Amino acid sequence: MRHPFLIPTIVAGGVILSACAKETEEEKVERTFQEVNVIDETNLNDVMLAAADPNEAATYFQGISNKYPDRIDLQRGLAISLSRAKRTTEAATAWKRVTTMKGATNGDKLEYADAQVRNGNWKGAKATLDTIPPTYETFKRYRLEAVVADSNKDWKRADQFYETAVGLTTRPAGVMNNWGYSKLTRGQFSEAERLFSEAVRQDSSLFTAKNNLVLARSAQGNYSLPVIPMSQVERAQLLNTMAISAVKRGDVNTAKNLFREAIATHPQHFDEAVRSLRALEEA
Repeated sequence: MRHPFLIPTIVAGGVILSACAKETEEEKVERTFQEVNVIDETNLNDVMLAAADPNEAATYFQGISNKYPDRIDLQRGLAISLSRAKRTTEAATAWKRVTTMKGATNGDKLEYADAQVRNGNWKGAKATLDTIPPTYETFKRYRLEAVVADSNKDWKRADQFYETAVGLTTRPAGVMNNWGYSKLTRGQFSEAERLFSEAVRQDSSLFTAKNNLVLARSAQGNYSLPVIPMSQVERAQLLNTMAISAVKRGDVNTAKNLFREAIATHPQHFDEAVRSLRALEEA
């Protein structure tokens, strides 16, 4: 008489086992989807690196790299984003982490050295560069070698590295500007002027090179504007730069005239030049 009660018990047990099996299968499917997402998110990673605001990208990569700390591509994405956001201290730490991971490349070491340079850690940057084989020859490598040699006042090596870097890029204006500034700090004004002029010829939008060119000419007592492309605002700013250089050289009357010309040239109120001129006249 107890058999009718036994059957429901067995059936109930079967339902429980079936539910357990179903739950396990769902978990398996969920894990599969997670694995697929890890693969497919590579496209999202690329989008974040290419199009996102650097700080937003850094937040994204910080979150996802915490979930998958052993994935070098995510740690690299975080380091790149921090570098783009100019968060130099954090970027240097992130790149250091990347260089210690399995799959790290010489390119990663180079980015770490770059982050160290931007963070003012010249000694650390040199140590990092020294770990990269000499056979790894790229424009960025030689540009970094040059600025590090500059920081150590190793002018001969700096010149060699700058020259090599110039030959390894189709857009040498930036490195020529750096090289010219190196010459300027050494007091080699005519050489600096030549390099700045060449930088402007290569890229007429590079205002830093235009401003440095004016500094190099002013250091030689030449207060005439160079014949280069410039807007009205740039012309006023360059005249102001020359005036400041004239003050430093003790050419006060020349400086006053240059400040007046800068004020007259600027299409709007040029407060900086006005204040400087007033200070000179009151003095």
